[in-house]
Amino acid sequence: MGMHAMGPFIRTVEAATSTDDLAMAMVDICAILGFEYFALTHHVDLPSPSGADIRLHNYPEQWAAYYDAQALGVSDPVHRASHVTSLGFPWSRIQAMITLTPRDRQVLALGAEQGIGDGFTVPANIPGETFGSCTFANTAGRPLPEAMLPLAQWAGLFAFEGARRLWSTRKVDTKARVLTDRQRDCILWAARGKGDWEISRILGLSEETVARHIKQACKRYGVNKRTLVAIRALYDGTLTFTDILKR
Repeated sequence: MGMHAMGPFIRTVEAATSTDDLAMAMVDICAILGFEYFALTHHVDLPSPSGADIRLHNYPEQWAAYYDAQALGVSDPVHRASHVTSLGFPWSRIQAMITLTPRDRQVLALGAEQGIGDGFTVPANIPGETFGSCTFANTAGRPLPEAMLPLAQWAGLFAFEGARRLWSTRKVDTKARVLTDRQRDCILWAARGKGDWEISRILGLSEETVARHIKQACKRYGVNKRTLVAIRALYDGTLTFTDILKR
């Protein structure tokens, strides 16, 4: 039954013209997959006043109010775990994915007290955008529908993409801050902890040339520190963590 429902669900999400349409589709697919709750969200402490951040869920109001009051959008252990994988995962695996702090365990326990049991979260980590996820969850004491998790992975991906379309999160930047190859090389080695003199020896440039490339890269991003330009380059996909960490 679940597999046959995916086609209609995908078509409904693609045809959705409002958040209400998307919410109804999510409620329907939750019932088919064997879940009670859903949450489509960007991982931010609080949604921006402009409404640009994705936020759609059917969690109990009391838990949602507490979540917002404590600004858990970024520190939430479920969200942090979704930043280290590209596959959906049951919450029971979180402690094997990240180090849980006492505060994390308290948050998970409080969620259970509010009736939130185990869940399954599908990451949506797109370069140049705020990280997000689609989560399916059940009431406390209700087991996850293990056989349906592969379908939940697909449903989560299509649901978040539908949310991105409705929230218009992907803007075409007509003034894209593209770095030259040399600027990118210099920023990459700076992100690896090298100073201008070391970078000059690695790339076969003068120290002054390296400094100029880094300064120009900072100007393109509108920042004045090399640490910030590296962060911005990571954020828009010009650099990746693999680029920086690989030997």
